Amino acid sequence: MECVLTEPLYLDHAATTPMTTAAVDAVREGMAMWANPSSPHAAGRAARAPLEEARGRIAAAYGWSHEVLLTSGASESLAIALGRCTAARRIVSAVEHDAVLRAAGQAEVLAVDASGQVDAGALGDVAGALVAVQWCNSETGVKQDIAAIAAAVHDGGGLLLVDAAQMPAGPELAKLADFVAVSAHKRGGPPGTGALLVRDVATLHPSGGQERGYRAGTENLPGVLGHAAALGEAEPDHAARRARLDDAVRRSGGIVVAESAARHPAIGAYRMSGVGSAAQLIRFDMQGIAVSAGSACASGSLKPSHVLRAMGWSEEASREVVRVSFGRATTDADVERFVAAWRGVARATGRFAA
Repeated sequence: MECVLTEPLYLDHAATTPMTTAAVDAVREGMAMWANPSSPHAAGRAARAPLEEARGRIAAAYGWSHEVLLTSGASESLAIALGRCTAARRIVSAVEHDAVLRAAGQAEVLAVDASGQVDAGALGDVAGALVAVQWCNSETGVKQDIAAIAAAVHDGGGLLLVDAAQMPAGPELAKLADFVAVSAHKRGGPPGTGALLVRDVATLHPSGGQERGYRAGTENLPGVLGHAAALGEAEPDHAARRARLDDAVRRSGGIVVAESAARHPAIGAYRMSGVGSAAQLIRFDMQGIAVSAGSACASGSLKPSHVLRAMGWSEEASREVVRVSFGRATTDADVERFVAAWRGVARATGRFAA
């Protein structure tokens, strides 16, 4: 019997997305600049110039006019802000990424509603606190009202840290925060590079070394150049595609997670009742389709999603959800192919509703 290979379909762009052609070219260019950008000699200065130019492009992409610290990615950026902010307290929402929960230690936790959103009017006492609230949840796509949260935090005498790893370049929301963590590989740049946008470095304890004394280690010039190049390329609006997927899943008997909330147009989470997410992933993978069961750092874990649990989902229900996320190359045909695969799995497991 002839083996027919299925064309791969990648729908896990919230975990990481392919590098753009411009980013690849920029990294290649940067790899030819081998000198340490922190060295004072001519070769070092020659490497420093494009590094600073790229730093400026990253700032401009997010409409940021303050300090930009170059890091290895959003996780390190979050750890720097949470570990070295001068604020005496830490407050985090219950649906933050694991990188925030790990770095925040014994932080106070903000509850969320059934849609996974923080009520800005119920923040309580935030005086002298660093409050960490994500722009968009990587598992569900639910977006927070950062404008309202920022107003409440600042009016209460606190500082705001926004995990913006999933946020596209451009939104004015970045200007509302005191710290913003961004990542290159979510935006078509190379993995292993990112940035922490800092409004006032006086709110951050220095550590010595590079990056104005706020991060040690030789700067990743190729990665930074790739990051800046990727941010210069526009991303498509997938709102209509995700709406079609939502509708198809709903009509097929599935449950759309937080369907009434404001959500990222390229991220959707769906429950197939009675079918574990692990079993779904295997069946989709056998058809050449890559999706996930949550954030990349948690999808391989046996633990139920802390995000869904915080939203009031039972442990059983939270183990039946998969995430679908689109990228620059995702097409209408790709969505239709996934819908057909979803319905096939639902039929095979007796969960399809015609």
